Amino acid sequence: MKLRVGVVGVGATWETRHRPALRALSDRYEVRAVCEQVGHRAEQVAREFDATAVDGFRALAAREDIDAILLLARQWYGVLPIFAACDAGKAVYSAVGLELDLEQASRLRDRIEQSGVAFMGEFPRRHAPATIRLKELIATRLGPPKLLFCHMRIPAEAPAVRLPHCDPPNGRNELVEMVDWCRYVVGRDATSVFGLTHTAGDDPDSDYQMMSLDFAAGGGPCTGATAQISCGRYMPVEWLEAVTFRPPAALQVACEQGIAFIDLPSTLIWFDRAGRHMEALDSERPVGEVLLAQFHRSVTSLIRNTGSLEDAFRALAVVDAARRSHKEGRRVLLEWQAGAGQEASEPGA
Repeated sequence: MKLRVGVVGVGATWETRHRPALRALSDRYEVRAVCEQVGHRAEQVAREFDATAVDGFRALAAREDIDAILLLARQWYGVLPIFAACDAGKAVYSAVGLELDLEQASRLRDRIEQSGVAFMGEFPRRHAPATIRLKELIATRLGPPKLLFCHMRIPAEAPAVRLPHCDPPNGRNELVEMVDWCRYVVGRDATSVFGLTHTAGDDPDSDYQMMSLDFAAGGGPCTGATAQISCGRYMPVEWLEAVTFRPPAALQVACEQGIAFIDLPSTLIWFDRAGRHMEALDSERPVGEVLLAQFHRSVTSLIRNTGSLEDAFRALAVVDAARRSHKEGRRVLLEWQAGAGQEASEPGA
């Protein structure tokens, strides 16, 4: 069954991820309409897919020849197209992060649940070939994770050169996905978080954020895996050579029987008692195809799956709790049993 889709927003990953995936899955997807804040860009993409350029995401969602909406870029409308899709009863594939506070995110989650539409959030890190292979090694050779180190550098734009209606590169979306990545690799929710934020000068946005996640199996400290996650944007965008100089591994995982290093999307180097093993997984199916194939199954299946919505909400709750931890100077406990996103503060730091 072909899904008739409308594309809302053509983002930075269009050429490298979404466009090739839609082409490769032409037996499952048919692009019928395109909405983009740059009119010329919308017309260009529409011509390529023999589709129609539409002025406005609400008009696109209301079209009778659309089964699902692919929200592929965060532009001036933010997550409003998701609400429009819910009103129109259309499935949603969202490649944008939830730049919302917990209360707003909770309302969005409730609205999607009430509408009954299929929803899938894009988490490319957890579906990358190197991550899938790492999960296999954890189950067979490396054993359970003990320590995880997840780091990322983002070139920093000066406030004066930021485009209107675009979010500043504060790393929030990246942190949410990194939290989800570590949660996926460990295989369970974090039980507590301690956060640290650094802000330079008069810039209201942080240039470095770090958090320590405890995945304590029994609820006590140091009885399970611990993850250190950091995202920095302290290097100006014009210092390209410095930004790319000796970058840390995207993810380093120390397990009971070995250690692994991941460079996305498809490079995995791991060590055990036998020595070094290097795996280049370039021949695996691209992440974009894997994600859109999974979305197609979720929409056409009789079983409604909104697991990624809960994953996104929980990761957002952790990032929010880490920021609160920094403000209050203490570790924050994550009481998921009391309801997703409900945290309780621990007295000590």
